[in-house]
Amino acid sequence: MKNIKPRWIVIGVIVLALVAGVIRAMSNKRAQQVAASAPASAVTQVELTNTDVLKAELRDITQGLAVSGTVKAVNYAVIKARVAGELKEVLAREGDAVKAGDVLARIDPTEYQRRWQQATETASAAKSQMEIAQRQWDINKSLVDRGFISKIAMDNSDASYQGAVASHKAAIAGADVARKALDDATLRAPFAGIVSGRAAQVGERVGVDAKIMELVDLNQLEVEVPLSPSESMDVRVGQVAALQVEDRKDTIGAKVKRISPSAQTGSRSVLIYLALDKAEGLRHGLFAKGILGMGKSQVMAVPLSAVRTDRAQPYVQVVEQVGGQLQVMHKTVTLGVRGMDLAQPESETMVGVTGLTEGSTVLKSHVGALREGMAVKYTAAASAPIASASNAN
Repeated sequence: MKNIKPRWIVIGVIVLALVAGVIRAMSNKRAQQVAASAPASAVTQVELTNTDVLKAELRDITQGLAVSGTVKAVNYAVIKARVAGELKEVLAREGDAVKAGDVLARIDPTEYQRRWQQATETASAAKSQMEIAQRQWDINKSLVDRGFISKIAMDNSDASYQGAVASHKAAIAGADVARKALDDATLRAPFAGIVSGRAAQVGERVGVDAKIMELVDLNQLEVEVPLSPSESMDVRVGQVAALQVEDRKDTIGAKVKRISPSAQTGSRSVLIYLALDKAEGLRHGLFAKGILGMGKSQVMAVPLSAVRTDRAQPYVQVVEQVGGQLQVMHKTVTLGVRGMDLAQPESETMVGVTGLTEGSTVLKSHVGALREGMAVKYTAAASAPIASASNAN
């Protein structure tokens, strides 16, 4: 009996230790659950401004075709040398405005002046020979009428006269060609515009068709857009477009003015030409991109960037009044047509949605993901417009 009692005492101590361990573990687990639930039950708050939200409203969405091309002047010319020679004078430089007919450059005219002078003298000599032949013909005709010479001699005289007339006409034509070459030594502006580039310097010897300078008229600009054959089949003259030039945020209105009747050799692209509504400040050769309107629909629309897709169904974050407090709510939406609101000066891609009421206050994409039920506080600058939006809801 003495050996049994200590054993029972040891067993009892072990049991008590196990029970105490279990009780302690359950207490720790309960404390962890309470600690984990505490942040969830706490009400957090986010501050917003009027630049963080927008209203969902009916918009005229233009479904379009993404296009890009180059701004080009309707009147554009490469001024080339028409005759060979030394470039003696250049009267216009890059950026100079010129009028139609103004002298742009001169090629040394000495050689062409001598040729014209030679051709003129040749024409004068041919005229003298023609006059001599005509007088001889008149004399022979009188002699034939009197019977002093035969008709054969008269025919020979007539042939000589006709040959002299032809030689005179050829000499006059040669003089005209020489005069044109002399005139071509002076390069003139074919239309009013601005010199955009110069490719030759004074003192250089240039050949025929050598590039001297470029001339553009910035008063009439258009955008040349290449399209694939399949895309071009739906394009019609008169369709409107919204374009952005280079990296500028503002858009410029344009309209399809012309469509090429054939595809380009090699690339198989079809060129269309868009007339710009406003050309102020634009330059020949700038890059333009935008949307060509193919159809229009009036739908409840929000920016495509405001639609979140981190769940099974797309949704937008809205601000609603819940129990006297503004809170973030998640609204599941169904997406519809996409396009641009061309009435907005800085429009982005919009998407039609169902599941939102008109006037709902939608959070923009840069706000990021917020927990549903989070309290919202507006700054003083934004409180007035947002309050009216929440009252409308």
